[in-house]
Amino acid sequence: MKLNGISDNPGSSKKRTRVGRGIGSGSGKQAGRGGKGQTARSGVRIKGFEGGQMPLHRRLPKRGFTNIFKTDYNEVNLGRVQQAIDAGKLDAKQPITVEALVAAGVCTKLRDGVKLLGQGDLTAKVTFEVARASKTAIAAVEKVGGSVKVLVAAEAEGA
Repeated sequence: MKLNGISDNPGSSKKRTRVGRGIGSGSGKQAGRGGKGQTARSGVRIKGFEGGQMPLHRRLPKRGFTNIFKTDYNEVNLGRVQQAIDAGKLDAKQPITVEALVAAGVCTKLRDGVKLLGQGDLTAKVTFEVARASKTAIAAVEKVGGSVKVLVAAEAEGA
């Protein structure tokens, strides 16, 4: 086998059609773009236009809204906090705040604070300073001898 004898399979590549090169080429004059107007021009297309029929995005009803007052909390379970204490990333003697949890890598961002949830076991006696806490989490922390200071005024708290 020689390099000059190598060729591609027949029919595997096709020459591109040069449009707009005269009537004899078969794709001259309007070059396959149809008639005149917006669709014949480059860079312009009517997005979502369905030939005069009411477009899908206008046929469907509008739903929902974005609540600008929504609070976004970091949800942290007690088991995850205990893991961080066991790994030496959190100091059980210091009060556990959002900043401490972010520094320990338990949370990624500060957001609007932390909501403490009661899943998992907590064995260390710890003080928490959090935005919110579930009733089960508060009960579990107080059972071990710790305390929870809720920073946001509680409206109706659920688990």
